[in-house]
Amino acid sequence: MSAVRLSRHYAQGMRERDWGRIQFISSESGINIPSEMVHYGMTKSALLSVSRGLAKVLSGTQVTVNAILPGPTRSEGVLKMIGEMAEKEGISQQEMEERFVQENRPSSIIQRLATPEEVASMSVYAASPQASATTGAALRVEGGIVDTLT
Repeated sequence: MSAVRLSRHYAQGMRERDWGRIQFISSESGINIPSEMVHYGMTKSALLSVSRGLAKVLSGTQVTVNAILPGPTRSEGVLKMIGEMAEKEGISQQEMEERFVQENRPSSIIQRLATPEEVASMSVYAASPQASATTGAALRVEGGIVDTLT
């Protein structure tokens, strides 16, 4: 609910100024619900709905609302998890990263974890003036894991 509360609070001032950018960090799991994390996928799907709905509420303004959908990313938390898994299996961190992608996200086209910088680049674009016609969108940074065209 923090995303809803924050966006509700700031959207009013953005509307008054007729300019702003709201971004929700969702996940490819919001579209491609993982069976081992249904609860996580459900919350990320909810962010997609809030993002699209709020974009409609702010239609006709220069305020854009989008959701960023990262896939598995080399964040501190993921690297810690993979490091622990690698240690348990007696293999290198690199080998475990490769195995994780192959076993848990086999549809990945890039066949690796995304970097935080790659995800940040999408956020920078969505926050920029160049993104003035990008609103109500689910912007994927998931390496092709979601096997749909739209």
